[in-house]
Amino acid sequence: MRLFAAVVPPDEVLDELEHAIAPHVGQVPGLRWPDRATWHITVAFFGEVPERVLPDLRVRLARAVHRHTVPTLAFTGFGAFSSASRARVFWAGLSGDPMTRLADSVRAGGRRAGAVQTDEKRFHPHLTLARARAEMDLRPLVASLSGFTGSTWRAESVRLVKSEQGAQVRYESLDEWALASPARD
Repeated sequence: MRLFAAVVPPDEVLDELEHAIAPHVGQVPGLRWPDRATWHITVAFFGEVPERVLPDLRVRLARAVHRHTVPTLAFTGFGAFSSASRARVFWAGLSGDPMTRLADSVRAGGRRAGAVQTDEKRFHPHLTLARARAEMDLRPLVASLSGFTGSTWRAESVRLVKSEQGAQVRYESLDEWALASPARD
């Protein structure tokens, strides 16, 4: 089964993003906008994972997640991979805690459990909003949304998600773990 670990922002924060991009959805030829129900921030991508690995993976991910405190985040700005002028992915960026240590721990837990990680790129927290089959120039789109800053929010948990590829991508949440509460002064 194809698995990844993700943070799912609260609905009110996704409402802000949806409102910001609404005038642009369907306006850029060749850009596909996935359903909002699939929006998430990937913390670690594991790829194809054998069923027998799942019990140990759950234990190790729970440990990894519980070691980290709840980050405070906000969506700030938009961008594209590999660049705005040669883009295949249009995304919303994040400010606040970069979640890099959380991502490293989750990836390490996955490796120890035997989940083969296929994505070894440097962690860049973002929420994918649209994709293109061929490279395209998205500089005008990125520039038109440059003033956007969303409300701050707390990423309370990490989910283990199963991805089913087909005519339409479907996600199924298999488990969810709460991040540790920040220490009080």
